[in-house]
Amino acid sequence: MLTEVKPVDMAEEERLDFAPLDEALDEYEGNPGAAIPALQKAQEIYGYLPAEVLQHIGHRLNVPLSEIYGVATFYSQFYLTRRGRHTVRVCDGTACHVRGAPKIITALERDLDVVAGETTPDYRVTLEIVYCLGSCGLSPVAVIDEQVVGRLVPEKALEIVRGLE
Repeated sequence: MLTEVKPVDMAEEERLDFAPLDEALDEYEGNPGAAIPALQKAQEIYGYLPAEVLQHIGHRLNVPLSEIYGVATFYSQFYLTRRGRHTVRVCDGTACHVRGAPKIITALERDLDVVAGETTPDYRVTLEIVYCLGSCGLSPVAVIDEQVVGRLVPEKALEIVRGLE
């Protein structure tokens, strides 16, 4: 005898709490020029901008979703996918590149089992490549959780990243 298996509604388990966002959007409601500050506030609350949040912002500001999405994808400060608890940005600008940044990037990619631009499956680390941090005198350099770390070598980069909670 076969029993009916009811599919799990993953959306139910992953529903977002819009209460903190609604509180923030109260001051922007009806102001279509408030898309950027509304998106910034939403990202501050959720850590990234899920599709449901973009839809909610568009609805509350009375702005088409296409415009909200356009703003969110135009500015590099906004993220549409979940990010890691820690962010590692390795500079690969000219000075850093010639002093070994590619070796650091390769070592981190291997150790974290991701390619630059991705987040580890456990959401512990997001690895990014940037092309100038303005610290050429410290090259190769990375910013790890907003902390500038200069004169890096692969071993030191791995030691620091492995030590992140």
